Amino acid sequence: SEWSSPAFQQLSGVTQTCATKTVGWDNVAYFCYPFTLEMFFTQGDESEDSLPQWPVLYFEVLSLDFWQRYRVEGYGSLVLPASPGLHMLTIPTWRPVELGTVAELRRFFIGGSPELEDITYVRIPSTFKGERLSRFGFRTETTGSVTFRLYCLQQSKAFLETSALRQRMQSVLDRLGGFSQQSSVYNVLEAFQRARRRMQEARESLPQDLISTSASTV
Repeated sequence: SEWSSPAFQQLSGVTQTCATKTVGWDNVAYFCYPFTLEMFFTQGDESEDSLPQWPVLYFEVLSLDFWQRYRVEGYGSLVLPASPGLHMLTIPTWRPVELGTVAELRRFFIGGSPELEDITYVRIPSTFKGERLSRFGFRTETTGSVTFRLYCLQQSKAFLETSALRQRMQSVLDRLGGFSQQSSVYNVLEAFQRARRRMQEARESLPQDLISTSASTV
């Protein structure tokens, strides 16, 4: 609820169909599908114990055979990394199954398989309002894994000079990860502002005739 995206931002997409190749004991598909995502965080609860919930990426893997029959091969989700930089994440997948041999025969010869109506059921359903989520009786099986290569970039708004607002901004940065690079930039900007104020105070304390003489000489 604390995250938003631009109106033109696409929040879903479909990759191309990719043929698999055998690597060891596994069949691997290299999609090489690029996507870009921008998310904006707005601080709502200002309490010290509140931690932001990072956006979640949901994905579904489908297969297509020679006879143009589709099958659901797996579902998965990943939480976007909280630190900037390059991240390689391998996420295991699973798919729902039906009881009995007839369902597997139907899947093999006819195609099609049980699907999730709401993909957020992979983690916590968007319609869930209770305290405990039970998946008792929901049969699944593991299928494979999907590897994501993520390049994360983080930016923050201009730092404010008011002490209370500055502390609030620093607390937000700490809760978002406490990155040393952001802290060093923050310290450099703060030292620059202090030096600039001291220079202005020293200039105001000089006599006006001395300032005008130096200005005319220059």
